[in-house]
Amino acid sequence: MTKIDRNGDFASASCPKGVGPGGPTAKQNFVRVMISTTHDPFFNLATENWIFRDLDPRHKVLFLWRNEDTVVIGRFQNPWVECHTQKMQEDHVHLARRQSGGGAVFHDLGNTNFTFLSSKQDFDKTVNNQIIIESLKHFDIQAQASGRNDIVVQEDQEGPKKISGSAFKETKDRAFHHGTLLINANLSRLSNYLNPDKKKLEGKGITSVKARVANLKDFCPSINHEDLCNQIIKQFFTVHGGESPIEYLDVDYLRKQISLNRYYEELKDWNWRFGETPHFTHHLEERFAWGGMDIHIDCDKGIIRDLKIYSDTLHPELVEGLTLFLRDSVYSPEGIQLAINKASQELPMVRDYLSEFGNWLASRVY
Repeated sequence: MTKIDRNGDFASASCPKGVGPGGPTAKQNFVRVMISTTHDPFFNLATENWIFRDLDPRHKVLFLWRNEDTVVIGRFQNPWVECHTQKMQEDHVHLARRQSGGGAVFHDLGNTNFTFLSSKQDFDKTVNNQIIIESLKHFDIQAQASGRNDIVVQEDQEGPKKISGSAFKETKDRAFHHGTLLINANLSRLSNYLNPDKKKLEGKGITSVKARVANLKDFCPSINHEDLCNQIIKQFFTVHGGESPIEYLDVDYLRKQISLNRYYEELKDWNWRFGETPHFTHHLEERFAWGGMDIHIDCDKGIIRDLKIYSDTLHPELVEGLTLFLRDSVYSPEGIQLAINKASQELPMVRDYLSEFGNWLASRVY
């Protein structure tokens, strides 16, 4: 069996010639293992979508990948509820929305992400979980499945600690099961970005359950990404009774796939990441030199459907103009600035106030 190099980045790896929807070994093998050599979260999620939608579902595929600093929210979640978006922007943390449901997670290079893809007929999340659990036994880590989505390690005094969470997606003929394994993740950063900073938000999307989590290094200090991946691959081949060469997917190869690049652009786009958000209200307050502003914004699918502004400013035209021009705007920094620019053209006497307010509101939206 081909093993992963210990350098951890796979920077020199490249996709074997001919790898694609059929694959170089597709006719001889019904199992495939793919490893991403990029840490770009949008490429990795797009690659997962490409494998799921475009490759032959008759093959059982294991895809292993890691992301640089990213908060990944579920398909129907609200980023303004789940995430401290302003802190994420300051720290250059990506926000991504995945295709599957479930809660928000924080990815860094201390996480190993896995995806099992197969036909719907062959899909079995219990088998997939067992592959992960058996892989961990190599490191003397005794884990077990818990509930629908989690894998935990039992501690006698403190109870179970979550070391893996999963989510799922199915269509009429295929399915995938993906999850993350916490090896040496920065758990303090996880709480930084997944705490919403008391924004007085009322959301109708799914709210993540804050489970007690732990790193695998807490149970086995020597465990690392490369060794864990090798064990998962070994168990995957054992369970499914076959082997195939490992396919390393680099950015140069991935960019040549037309449909994958389309998925990449879609997943990176603001409309997917924020515009898919369920209906919610956002309450913001700030005091400026010219007056206090108490804003209640009603959003649906990333569009400001209605808003109420309460203020003690001596310029009522400012409040009236903001209410008029912000309504039906996209709830993004660009959408807000566009509305502010239109308001400034109509209300030049309060242009400076509009500019100051617009810069502040845009900074709170991400």
